[in-house]
Amino acid sequence: MADLIVLDDPAKAAALDRMKRRASGLLVLAAAVFAVAAFYESRYPWLGYVRATAEASMVGGIADWFAVTALFRQPLGLPIPHTAIIPARKDRIGRTLGGFVQRNFLSRDVVAARLARLGAGELLARWVSRPENARLIARHVAAGLAGASNVLRDEEVRELIDRNLVGRVRAIRVAPILGNVLALLTEGNRHQELLDRAIILVARFVSENEELIRDRIRDESPWWVPERVDDKIHDKIVGGIERTLQDVSTDPGHPLRGRFDAALSEFIERLKTSPDVHARAEAIKAEVLEHPAVQEFSRSLWDDVKGRLVRYAERGDDEGPGAVERGLVSAGQAVLADPVLLAKVNGWITDGVLYAVEQARDEVAQLIAHTVEEWDPNATSRKIELAIGKDLQFIRINGTLVGGLVGLAIYSAMRLL
Repeated sequence: MADLIVLDDPAKAAALDRMKRRASGLLVLAAAVFAVAAFYESRYPWLGYVRATAEASMVGGIADWFAVTALFRQPLGLPIPHTAIIPARKDRIGRTLGGFVQRNFLSRDVVAARLARLGAGELLARWVSRPENARLIARHVAAGLAGASNVLRDEEVRELIDRNLVGRVRAIRVAPILGNVLALLTEGNRHQELLDRAIILVARFVSENEELIRDRIRDESPWWVPERVDDKIHDKIVGGIERTLQDVSTDPGHPLRGRFDAALSEFIERLKTSPDVHARAEAIKAEVLEHPAVQEFSRSLWDDVKGRLVRYAERGDDEGPGAVERGLVSAGQAVLADPVLLAKVNGWITDGVLYAVEQARDEVAQLIAHTVEEWDPNATSRKIELAIGKDLQFIRINGTLVGGLVGLAIYSAMRLL
């Protein structure tokens, strides 16, 4: 399939033709010198040196012309064995080239060494830490996700969210989790700090609502009870509450604290082990999940995410950096500032690239081999000749010159012996 090969480069073709003319011109010159020297050698014996040099130059030039030409085509169109090597061995060359790339360019050691010298983690972190690059990443990701969201059917996505999000919540047993959370909060008597805070809040509530308590006592007492008695009752109640709260707050060993510990421990244990508590918790959870607000949340979540993606993708350049951009910049700066983290990032990149290379190295070799197999033999030969043929013409020139020097040396040695 010749159309798989890129058309000839006119500049390369012209340069190749010039080199061919020079090499052929030098060979013709050697032939002309040989003819003239051979004709006059009987009259001028010293021309034997010239004739021998020109003769050897012709032999060397013709031999190298044959060798170079045989790579790409049959010399003079003659069906000489082992000529037109590239067109005839094209498929084998493709397989060899694919194997060469696989073994020498896609090996684990070569890629790992190159990545180590490159410092990919540092380069990536520096690139990401630049605000304009972080904005570019955020915009492209947001645009891609926004485009994908427009393709998806909203009803199917909402159903998927409801099935996975709400479904997972339904499958979770709430009571044991609450028990473990509370157990964690009570380690080291941290719950006593919550009790102290609660005492302060209750004391503040009582202090700020004394008149409300007084009015409530008056409303609840019989009409015939004097107000002075109501005030006494109020003072007793409020004073008792305040003294109790003060005693509890200042005495770590107060009995109320002990009863609070015992009640909380019992409640935590029941959350973890009591079937009745588990059943009640699951019933409350089911009631909450069936509430219209929860169902509306699962349906509106996708609409909110989709809208945010579209708005983020359509942000103008004059707007300040968004949260994603700031996060990318901060992440890049954090990696650069932490050598240990930078080493880990380099390791992650190296492992990822090596895994991809190991998975694809066989396919790359096969791709090269199959691609070369599909090329037209003559077009392939022409393309390779354009790529390296100019340098090969120097072989012809060197063969002509070196052959002449060798011929002169041999002839001179023969004359001296």
